[in-house]
Amino acid sequence: MSETAFDSLTASMNSALIVLTTAATDERAGCLVGFHMQSSISPRRYCFWLSKANHTYRVSLRATHFAVHFLTAQDLAMADLFGTRTGEETDKFAGIDVAPGQHGVPLISTLPNRMMLERISVLDDGGDHVCVTAQVRSAQTTGAFVPLRFSAAEYLVPGHSSEERAIQP
Repeated sequence: MSETAFDSLTASMNSALIVLTTAATDERAGCLVGFHMQSSISPRRYCFWLSKANHTYRVSLRATHFAVHFLTAQDLAMADLFGTRTGEETDKFAGIDVAPGQHGVPLISTLPNRMMLERISVLDDGGDHVCVTAQVRSAQTTGAFVPLRFSAAEYLVPGHSSEERAIQP
């Protein structure tokens, strides 16, 4: 397989970025996610992929509910906050306006374009990310917006590299 061709094809998608938040046993977690997509029309399903190196991944193993916050082109600072720091060392929610949602899921007030999800399944195919399939419980938006795309934030250095994953193949 040509790595260059694969990279070129996937870069052409220029994915919109989201901040995913969750909570389990009073532990909050959140991270920047580039791998996510609607996976069913009826019933409404949504998938997101979490890096196994990520603190949010470990919390998600105990969590049942998630919030997907869609970033606008003006939300680069939030992408930086949730994408370049690790929850083991930093409280990413300190200093920002957060409200507890159902099941304790943190809802970031400045990111009002969001969906609330309930986990259905987790698929681990042995790669560096796991796929979480979820049922959409609710969705809200303030109207049309320009999403923050991967190309606008590709210079951000993740809090963990994928090689630091908790589970090795």
